Amino acid sequence: QVQFVESGGGLVQPGGSLRLSCAASGTFFTIYEMGWYRQALGKQRELVARINSSGFPDYADSVKGRFTISRDNAKKSLSLQMNSLKPEDTAVYYCNRVGLALAGKGWGQGTQVTVSS
Repeated sequence: QVQFVESGGGLVQPGGSLRLSCAASGTFFTIYEMGWYRQALGKQRELVARINSSGFPDYADSVKGRFTISRDNAKKSLSLQMNSLKPEDTAVYYCNRVGLALAGKGWGQGTQVTVSS
């Protein structure tokens, strides 16, 4: 059974940076497209960045140029470098396999990111 454990969240001032990490368990991590999602209070969860098995990334317009997604297949880990953070980036951030997310499965506890002065 696949599981994801997110870490690295916290409180940061506008303009600051954070790096989120996700540790994955289970087999066949390398062949799946992975994504970082976020859910702000009172809003639906949204996909902010994804990376395919070959390492090609794709980003939501709201984070393009500020966030960088990466993966380490040997370590079964996923990262999200977030720069130039804005208050509207405040949310709980989750990592998941894109296919599982579409099926409503695979969600972990997430990590809280708060951008505030």
